Amino acid sequence: MSGRARLALCAMVATLCAACALLPLVEPIGWMIQAAILLAIMTGVGALARRVPLAGPLVIGAQALVAVPLLTLLFTPGEAIVGLLPGPEAIAEFGELLQGGVQDVGRYAIPAPVTPGIRLLLVAGVLVIGLVVDALAVTYRSAAPAGLPLLALYSVAAGLSQGGAGWLWFLIAAAGYLLLLMAEGRDRLSQWGRVFGGTGSGADRPGGGPAFAAGDGGPALAPVRTGRRIGALALGIALAVPAVLPSLGSGLIGRAGGGAGSGSGGGTISAVNPLVSLQDSLNQPEDKEVLNYRTTAADTRGLYLRIVALDQFDGTTWKPSERTVTDVPEQLPQPPGLNSTVGRNRINTSISTAEWYAQNWLPLPYPASKVDISGRWRFEPEGRTLVGDRGQNTRGLQYQVESLQVRPTSRQLATAPAPPTDLLREYTKIPDSLPPVVRTTARQVTHGAPTAYAKAVKLQDWFALYGGFSYNTDVRAGSGSGAIARFLRQKEGFCVHFSFSMAAMARTLGIPARVAVGFTPGTKQPDGTTSVSLKDAHAWPELYFQGIGWTRFEPTPTRGSIPDYAYPDTSGTADPGSPTPRPSHSEAPSDGPTTAPSCGPREQRSDSGSACVTLPAQSGARPPEGGLSPWVIAVIALGAVLVLLLPTVPLLWRLRTRSRRLAAGGPGGDIAADALAAWRELLDTAWDFGIVPDESLTPRKAAARIIHIGELQPEPAAAANRVAAAVEQALYAPHPRPVAGLALDVQQIRAGLQAGATRGMRLRAQLAPRSAARLRWACSARWTSLLLRLRTSRPVATARRAATVLRPGRQRA
Repeated sequence: MSGRARLALCAMVATLCAACALLPLVEPIGWMIQAAILLAIMTGVGALARRVPLAGPLVIGAQALVAVPLLTLLFTPGEAIVGLLPGPEAIAEFGELLQGGVQDVGRYAIPAPVTPGIRLLLVAGVLVIGLVVDALAVTYRSAAPAGLPLLALYSVAAGLSQGGAGWLWFLIAAAGYLLLLMAEGRDRLSQWGRVFGGTGSGADRPGGGPAFAAGDGGPALAPVRTGRRIGALALGIALAVPAVLPSLGSGLIGRAGGGAGSGSGGGTISAVNPLVSLQDSLNQPEDKEVLNYRTTAADTRGLYLRIVALDQFDGTTWKPSERTVTDVPEQLPQPPGLNSTVGRNRINTSISTAEWYAQNWLPLPYPASKVDISGRWRFEPEGRTLVGDRGQNTRGLQYQVESLQVRPTSRQLATAPAPPTDLLREYTKIPDSLPPVVRTTARQVTHGAPTAYAKAVKLQDWFALYGGFSYNTDVRAGSGSGAIARFLRQKEGFCVHFSFSMAAMARTLGIPARVAVGFTPGTKQPDGTTSVSLKDAHAWPELYFQGIGWTRFEPTPTRGSIPDYAYPDTSGTADPGSPTPRPSHSEAPSDGPTTAPSCGPREQRSDSGSACVTLPAQSGARPPEGGLSPWVIAVIALGAVLVLLLPTVPLLWRLRTRSRRLAAGGPGGDIAADALAAWRELLDTAWDFGIVPDESLTPRKAAARIIHIGELQPEPAAAANRVAAAVEQALYAPHPRPVAGLALDVQQIRAGLQAGATRGMRLRAQLAPRSAARLRWACSARWTSLLLRLRTSRPVATARRAATVLRPGRQRA
């Protein structure tokens, strides 16, 4: 194997090694095999193009030209022309796949399913990176800069992975890059011939000969051994430094652990936002089971499993505050704000989590009073949550929870006293960046409500029942201070939108509020357990009422269940101010299996489960966005056509130039111009076959040089001499005689050069003619002339002199 072929193979291996960092992001990994096959074909095309040999840009163009039909065959064979060539329909399908792939990346949790769009992004991304690496390292023989696209590929995986891409994938990517550098060093070293290394005489070596030359295979040369040691040392430092310096963070290499601190003295939990993957979970095509539980509760419809509370609102998003954590106590403290007059049931729940579910926060019924669990867990008293310490997560856990089912009445909520000043100040903070429409809308919706509880119920009902909102998990969560205002205007979203908006609006009304993240109760199974899946991931607002504590509300349409205390008290002593009458309901629990959502797509179920409230007709719902517009498709198609035609520009220019020159002759034509056109075509034809023009020679000597180097037979040689004699007549004779058949003579010379050339040279002369360099020089001269015209009003003789200098000559060759 030649040095350049070996280098191309190493470039392909390095690209695949860097692409391995993408494997943990998706399942299954069959896309990697497809990418490897396409990359191998593209690498082989590049190797063949360099053996022709073709110029560097043409090699890259040939590889890109092959990659396009390969991708078309793999992804859009039904819409393509003959299954390979991308026509308008195939380009439109590519656009839809790319758009869908980008949406799927932001929709699914890791590991994501390999949808057609994600598969196109992965395979095409690997091919693009492979093309760039091959161009830098092999075509232009500069392997060091090829590390940048490899780093970019690894960085994408590290950025999308939770906690970094992992040290193993970094090692694989780094090993591929080092292999590429070593291959380039070996190739460069071999160009110097035989290299001697080490000390000692030839007798010390096998056979008593001299030291092994580069590429002979034997013990590693001293420069190679030194390079390996330097590479291993650099790689070791790159891995060791982030591990021993925690202040550097995880960076691109994910580190296990990291958590809430250690010891009994406290520590803190970081403000990690668990909402990042909530929308991904809701949009998973496969509804995996997250956990399974068995409980002593008579009715599980209100048994939400809470993960964490988001209590810090900066106008852009909600996130948990950074708070002190402690060891998990034997008995958890009394829930804040709950007094003894509120009804409650004490229940026990046994929970088992799935082996694939790895979350730092522990799902718990709220409020938990005792947790029996093994492992490194810490307790955050304010949010009453358990968080893993030093890498502890929820993967494959079994634990017992004792908790309370709090049953306040609407009268208790309506007559609740004002909350403590400190709590009111902390949980009603509103940033100045919050749009005024949020506060204005909250006041309009709750107009006439006499109590904080009545206002909360009106807000909940406006979102869930009569406000014209619709549930849609494909809507982006949005960011920035205008996200809530945009949601209130568009009235379409999922649980994050509804919980965020209701909590923010409650704070504008002076009601302490925060957002809880976790799971709805799940679905009962025939064996008596309850299964909670990805589709049960949920977010809901919690509002604080003194004497009851943090209280759940459900503003999201068709999700979860409306709590019983959000309905009017049958005693009639308290009126929550609801504008719409409520259906009657019974307190008797149902033993049948439940589903999420509990009722139909146009209904909402109460906690008791015996009543479903029909939702009104939706208003303001937007139709889903369509595909690409015809203008975008036209632009993409035009760009694809230009990319496909770019490598053919030299060939087309050469054919047009030859046709114009050879058609110049004719009766009554300019004798000198016809002879010079034929002579220029003769010189360029010889140049295409590797005979560089030498303008210092006379026409007769130039023809003799072409005959000698091209090994022309007698008839083509005689034709070359006739063309040279005709051009001498045109240049030097006072009255040149017309010479007929010059075009036929040039064609005969071309046939003679083709007969004596190798197959590779014939292909090069036909597909990538060397004389097409005149096109580049002409464009350069025109550009220089244009610049000079813009800078000065003087004649542009300088530009013409510059164009003359660019002609091929002996020194340039």
